[in-house]
Amino acid sequence: MISSASPAGPTAFVLGGGGVLGAAEVGMLDALLEAGCRPDLVVGTSVGAINGAAVAANPTAEAIGLLTELWSDLGRSDVFAGGPAKQLATVVQHGYLHSSVPLRRMLRAHLAATFEELPVRFQCVAASIERAAARWFDQGPLVDAVLASCAVPALLPPVKIDDEHYVDGGLIDSTPVGRAVALGARTVYVLHVGRIERPLRPGRWPWEAGLVAFEIARRRGFADAMASLPEGVTVHVLPVGDDSGAPLLGLRYRSASGVRRRIEQARRATTEYLERAGTGVPTGHPYGPTGPPAGASEAGGANSAGGANSAGGADNAAGIAEAAGTTEASGISEPARSAGSNRSAGSNGSGGSGGTR
Repeated sequence: MISSASPAGPTAFVLGGGGVLGAAEVGMLDALLEAGCRPDLVVGTSVGAINGAAVAANPTAEAIGLLTELWSDLGRSDVFAGGPAKQLATVVQHGYLHSSVPLRRMLRAHLAATFEELPVRFQCVAASIERAAARWFDQGPLVDAVLASCAVPALLPPVKIDDEHYVDGGLIDSTPVGRAVALGARTVYVLHVGRIERPLRPGRWPWEAGLVAFEIARRRGFADAMASLPEGVTVHVLPVGDDSGAPLLGLRYRSASGVRRRIEQARRATTEYLERAGTGVPTGHPYGPTGPPAGASEAGGANSAGGANSAGGADNAAGIAEAAGTTEASGISEPARSAGSNRSAGSNGSGGSGGTR
């Protein structure tokens, strides 16, 4: 078991995107908290922003119970209500399938009102349409920021904050390991939905080819961030526990079937991983108990892309907002701001897998 005192340096939970598959993150959170691991920082993208905001508000079994119920009730809620005719009418009139009003209402009922109310530091990212850049939120109204982070294009409308419109943060940084490192984390637990473990193959149909191309872009940033880990940082990529692999496109995004099974599978797999890892990644297994996904490079080893090499020190480890072309990453230290001007790390990916320096 990992005790709360065993990780070296500040501990971060990084929660990636993945739609309804994000239920797996609840099981991972359950295992982490049960093992006594408490975060000093939580960073979330898309659906990971919802899960992350909940655990940052209350890093206890109570939050796990709340998230389990929310996920289990998804199919019965009105968050994605409406039949094909209504959806078609909404698309024709507005350009998206669902109103964000029900989701906003649900978030207001279960999340804190502001970032400042959270006992654990929390940040989430959304993509600015006007600037084609990231904006990291860490202060002010919480629900608007979380809603912006999970506003999947065409599924939900963009969220207007100040004078800009924002969509799903997964377009910018789907698994923001680099952001957590830039904010000072030295032990990072990556909670994901399983896509980074699925081998990619050429698509047979045009839409499959498009999905594969998008997935390559998603994974590239994660792999770059893992290759650029500075000295003293350990990353644990937690297992999903589902050998069937996560689909690249979840068409059944309104279905709650299998949610509790997915949560339990991830909980068991993560519990086993933590018991085997102890206070660090097992020797010889920087990618966790199952090894790297097919095609992943040994980004976390003694690769010259990281460590003391000028290409991968602390100044290069992260997807700061400047790395995506913006200077609006509020609440970050000046050294980390200057680091973000380098574009070689962690902006939009989901692929590689774990490592330690």
